[in-house]
Amino acid sequence: MQYRPIGKTGMSASVIGLGAEHLEGKPYKTVDTVINAALDRDFNIIDVFMAGEEVRKNIGRALGGRRDKVLIQGHICSTDIDEQFDRSRDLPTVKKYFENLFRCLNTDYIDLGMLFFIDTEQDFSDVFETEILSYAQDLKQQGRIRAIGASSHNPITARRVVEAGVIDLLMFSINPAFDMASADTYVIDYMDKALDFEKKLDRDRAALYQLCEQKGIAITVMKTLGAGKLLSAKQTPFSKPLTVAQCIHYALTRPAVVSALIGCASQEEVQEAAAYFEKSDAEKDYSSVLSDYQGDFRGSCVYCNHCLPCPSEINIAGVHKYLDIALLDAANIPASVTDNYRTLERHASDCVNCGSCEDRCPFSVPVMKNMEKAAKLLG
Repeated sequence: MQYRPIGKTGMSASVIGLGAEHLEGKPYKTVDTVINAALDRDFNIIDVFMAGEEVRKNIGRALGGRRDKVLIQGHICSTDIDEQFDRSRDLPTVKKYFENLFRCLNTDYIDLGMLFFIDTEQDFSDVFETEILSYAQDLKQQGRIRAIGASSHNPITARRVVEAGVIDLLMFSINPAFDMASADTYVIDYMDKALDFEKKLDRDRAALYQLCEQKGIAITVMKTLGAGKLLSAKQTPFSKPLTVAQCIHYALTRPAVVSALIGCASQEEVQEAAAYFEKSDAEKDYSSVLSDYQGDFRGSCVYCNHCLPCPSEINIAGVHKYLDIALLDAANIPASVTDNYRTLERHASDCVNCGSCEDRCPFSVPVMKNMEKAAKLLG
């Protein structure tokens, strides 16, 4: 494993870390296997943005006596009121959920206290100009968090966060497709194929990475694999899919990046991520794929659940996962896909077309239209 310093914090992160979102809803045995597989391979940073008590307790139990071997990114403002993933800017609610994280993880400190989901001017005002920021600063002064960070998908808002001079760490969505994304839409806009790839990169995103490097603000990377779509021949926006190693290498070659966080749901996926270090330079090289860019990533669900809460309590990311699989061959949908879809407590047909999901989605996914598709295909 290789390690990089997290800005000026005195901490160092493994260049590959674990995103724990895929452990949500999994039995303890799976959580224990994945967590310890990562630690056994010297992953030393884990992101825990999920607010559900069960997954938090499972992670705390799995860490056991190895808590001191890992840096935990815990998120301030992440909630699951009524058991639906959401974010809150209500200070008592924020405190309740963050204090719960300490209890569930059986720890008296969180290494990286992340101000959660700062994507808009309103998000910035609601967090950085309120007592929520003071709460985070008090936690740091008390030693209950070791550093303050923030998560964002928007390079313009993220730049403002960095320039506020408060954070030590930025968690940001980085992959080759997103790096061609327009700052105001979060998604890829078609770029002139005649241009050199490095000239196609969105200027705002490139400038953000450079600013972080300049100011000594570390970046941890989410969406490294584009929710797996960059690995799929049917779903990649490029002429051919990238490999896990290529996606990791791309992230690690951006300025200021210290760790690419990979969402893993099994020991095998941890092993695949760790195999990055066994690859040759040629196997890590992503330039041949990116030089032939031919698609548009607009509207692609990355299963992040930022669209929630849903008034109909639909697991929107879950529906999209099965829909995406079904669309690979709509004429021959595997029975396992429809069977698993039917195990969801709410289905696409329960959608009331309120549009709140689309207002929340950071990647411009046409959720209501997709619910109609899912209802027809998976019914």
